[in-house]
Amino acid sequence: MKYVITIARGFGSGGKDIGMRLSRELGIPCYDRQILTMASDHSGIDESIFVENDEKLRGKYIANFLRKVPVTGILEPSDRAFVSDVNVFNLQAEIIRTLASTESCIIIGKCADDILRNRKNVISVYVEAPRNACVKSITEKMKVSPDRAAKLIVSTDKYRANYYSYYTGGKKWNNPTNYDMVLNSDRIGREKCVEIIKEYIRIKFGDI
Repeated sequence: MKYVITIARGFGSGGKDIGMRLSRELGIPCYDRQILTMASDHSGIDESIFVENDEKLRGKYIANFLRKVPVTGILEPSDRAFVSDVNVFNLQAEIIRTLASTESCIIIGKCADDILRNRKNVISVYVEAPRNACVKSITEKMKVSPDRAAKLIVSTDKYRANYYSYYTGGKKWNNPTNYDMVLNSDRIGREKCVEIIKEYIRIKFGDI
């Protein structure tokens, strides 16, 4: 059977790293930035616009991010709102749904857990870690000071939370009830997080 693992993650928690490790273990693709490229190729919209909107809300949306998404379908290229934030999101969502229907894969972020929430073949995971562990991870990965890393964590988690809330109709990004499981990557390490997810796949779907 085809199955999908979605991974939402706090900045610096290692969620993407866990997704990549899981990808290698399971022999299935892990999608993150690739979804932006695919949505760009599919729509003809420049990839830089998808990058600018990647799990972010542009300024004009921040004030009213809790309201429902006003557009539910894909607009025609002739529509002046074709490159709007909402249409860009819906184009990405279309790619995510197509991937979930055609192959087993792992999807990092992008509200994938909510986009695919009604599908029986999906396991959604949220990865977090204590602030000091996230600071250490970002400091080492990005070669920045601990103070700079701490500020990046605050700002990144804030825009991810706002983005998630806007496109899910007000849901909280870090609410554990949104997910099948929540993992503290600092408690047992990233490799054991991979093992836990693999075991959950076996429990939910059996031997696949």
